[in-house]
Amino acid sequence: METEGLREFYSAHQPRLVGVISLLTGSRAEAEDIVQEAFVRLVPRWEKVSRYDAPEAWVRLVAVRLAANRHRDGNRFTQLFHRLPADHVPDPADRYTGDLEQALAGLPMPTRQVVVLHYVCDLTVAQVADTLGIAEGTVKSRLSRARDTLSDSLLLRSDDHA
Repeated sequence: METEGLREFYSAHQPRLVGVISLLTGSRAEAEDIVQEAFVRLVPRWEKVSRYDAPEAWVRLVAVRLAANRHRDGNRFTQLFHRLPADHVPDPADRYTGDLEQALAGLPMPTRQVVVLHYVCDLTVAQVADTLGIAEGTVKSRLSRARDTLSDSLLLRSDDHA
């Protein structure tokens, strides 16, 4: 296995991917874990994936799916927390550092995925649909709802700070 190329690939793409996944998870630490796991999954497949036209798209897709799985699993875990006294439940606001991150965190994961892939990763609607295995119309409707929600959310926050 050619590990030098893999090291260079990791160095070139890991920081941006952590930034993208941070927007999905709302947590840089969680994003770093997810991206690390995506690269771990890449190692045995590097010889094949490195020949793809866009190997970074493969790693990004793995990371996006891992983030969605953690979110889904986290929701199940959060439901268990509701059985505990309130003083045992961490404040979710402690996880986010900025208005945009907080606004994105308020979106459902499927909507957050299309927003981050389209606006942050600069994928076209068709590419987002292909990446997530959904119809282009679904991508467009999620983007439209997200724009409305984010617009309202960010405007309210900026008005609060004025």
